[in-house]
This record gives sequence, structure tokens and C-alpha cells, in this order.
Amino acid sequence: MNLNELNIALSSISLYKGVLGEKVFENLLSLLRLPENTAEFLKVKCYSDFVSALYEEGCDFGEYIEKALRCDDNVYVRSYAAGDDIPRLMQDCFMRELGIFTHLTEISAEALISELRLNPDCPKFYNTKKDFCNIIPESLKNSHKFGYGIYAKYGMFSLDNEGKIIPVLSPDSISLSSLIGYDNERRQVLENTRGLLNGKPSANVLLCGDAGTGKSSTVKAVANELRGDGIRLIEVRKDQLRHLPSVMGEIAHNPLKFIIFIDDLSFSPDDDAFSSLKAILEGSAAAKTSNAVIYATSNRRHIIKETFSAREGDEIHRKDTIEESLSLSARFGLTILFAKPNKQLYLDIIHALAEDNGIEVNAELDIKAEAFALAKGGRSARTAGQFINNVLTISQN
Repeated sequence: MNLNELNIALSSISLYKGVLGEKVFENLLSLLRLPENTAEFLKVKCYSDFVSALYEEGCDFGEYIEKALRCDDNVYVRSYAAGDDIPRLMQDCFMRELGIFTHLTEISAEALISELRLNPDCPKFYNTKKDFCNIIPESLKNSHKFGYGIYAKYGMFSLDNEGKIIPVLSPDSISLSSLIGYDNERRQVLENTRGLLNGKPSANVLLCGDAGTGKSSTVKAVANELRGDGIRLIEVRKDQLRHLPSVMGEIAHNPLKFIIFIDDLSFSPDDDAFSSLKAILEGSAAAKTSNAVIYATSNRRHIIKETFSAREGDEIHRKDTIEESLSLSARFGLTILFAKPNKQLYLDIIHALAEDNGIEVNAELDIKAEAFALAKGGRSARTAGQFINNVLTISQN
């Protein structure tokens, strides 16, 4: 296949047009579409633009194409993942396009430079030969673990101002092994999430308790632990709860499993989002999907901020107010309490962090750690981390 034939073949791509929209392929197509009488310096520039874009993704064209194909979101992969019947014509198109991309991995940098009649000293690239006609169909069989589209490339997501799911480009990489203490609490979250992966009934979870005890870290660490098994995390702010039905609708037919994460949740009694979340947790069928659970953290067991004035009035009004404040937390199937660490747990966390950072563990360190906690208003895992950072800062000055 010469360069003109390759240009025609790539121009015929229908399913994987998203791949051709990537910078590497845009530059390659610009190169292939140059007229024959193009000046050499312009051909060199277009070739170098292609290689430069490839270098940004690594130096191997074949590896880059595989990653691009695995991460592409198109009508074929969506239909396959949803278990829909795919027309024979679309199946044939799918395999034909994979054949075109396979051929691209057979072209060496030297051959491309020679075909373009460029200086042999032009920048080179690697190109690992791939058989995408086997690789990609096989990966689709495991889409419940690896995902497709942005869900294949990223593990954590958030919502933009319009409620669209977007990837978190620099996610928290915290691991369960790096967290100290609260083993039973974290085990419950991990087991509940594994149940979701295995298709078993799984509860929406409320992680409540004192600030700095590791509630949010636990959720993110579990998501990181199980990403390779098919878990993805979507963080939703309280002011974005109105978008949850559309988020659930978007992920409903995705083969992956999702944690919808709401951090630091609390409401005032007249907050509109309060009723929205109640409906999502138990009421509205439109807001439910079997492949997602809601994990929320709160420093309040009953989530709603209650004032003494809210309790004024007759006994019936007082009872209704209290029941309303309890109703939301009661709709979480599992509530896990993260209490402030006692002295021993606090020091265990201090010792583990100190050892990880090459700090000597001794009685003097314990005394300073206790004094630091007192100044901060109490012991917590967060306070322990701040104390160790403080020790490191002092030692470096």
C-alpha cells in the first residue's frame, strides 16, 4: 500500500473517526495529503510535526495506535458493551478498519522517509507490529474490566458546570496499603464494593465521623485498589446533585461499575438538594442503575445541620423535624463510623509515617506529636500527617 492508497484507506474510516481526530493522526493525514510537487522543506516540516506529536505520546507508533483504539468511544464498542445486536455490515466495517490500522504498524520510519524522498537523517520512531483484528475484539470481551472511551484511559472523574462527566487528569493515587488504622471500617467499604463488582446486592454507604479520620481517603483508595477489576469513581459536588439522574442514565449501560462519590455532605433544613438526594437513594426509579452505588462522607451522622430554633414549637413539630433529619441518613444501606483515634492509634499512625519518612521513633517524638494534636484541637489521621510534614520541614531547615 503506497502513500496515496494509505491516504484513501484512512479517509474511508467511519467507526474510528475519533482516532483520526487525535493530533498524531491529524499530522499524519496532513503529511499524506501533500501534493506530489510539494517543496522538500514543507514535507520535512509536516513529517517532523507528525513525529513530534508521536513523541508526546511515546516513541512507538504501534503502541500509540493500540492505546487510541482501546480508548475510543464509538457506536460499535458502545453497542457491543451493551450487548446489542450489531448489524453485519457494521461488523464488517469494524474488522476492515482494524485491518487498516494493523497495516500502519507494518510501516517503518525508514520506509516512510524513503517513500517521501526525505533526508535519511530525519527523526525516527519505533513501530511495534500489531494484529488489531485480534487484539481489539479480545479487549472488548473484557470491557467490564478495562472499559472503553475515557473510562479505559482514566479511573476517576468529576462533573463540569454543565453536568458532563470529565476525567480527573491528576487523580489522588492513594492506596489502601498506605492508610493506617481503621482496618475494620475500610474492610466494610472494600467488601461492599467487591460485591458490586460481582453482581451482588450492594449498599449505598455513608461514611461519617470526625474530620481528618480518612473517610474520603478510604473511598479513593478502594477505587484505586479495584480499578483493574472494573471500578471507576465519579465525584459529584453537593450543588451538582441535580445532575445525578442524567449521570446515572449515561453510565447505565456501561459494563464497568461506578462509585458515585459525594464528599463532605451536609444540608441545611431548607436545602433543595436534600429532597433530590432522598429521591435518588430510594425514590426515583429514573435515578437508579444497577452498576453504581453512592458513597458519601459527612462529619455529621444525621447529615442535616440542626439548630435549637428548629426544635422549637409543639411536640408534633419537634418530632417531625427530628424524623426528617434522620430520614436521609437512614436511606443509606450501610453507615460506617470513623471516630477520632485514641492515643494508641494516633501514635501508631505517627510511627508508621515516621518510619516511611526516615524519622527516628522515640519517646520525644511521641510527646511532640501529642502536643501538636492538642494545639490542633485533637487527634486525627490528618493531624498525624501534618505533624510528620512539620517535622520534615524543620529537619530540612
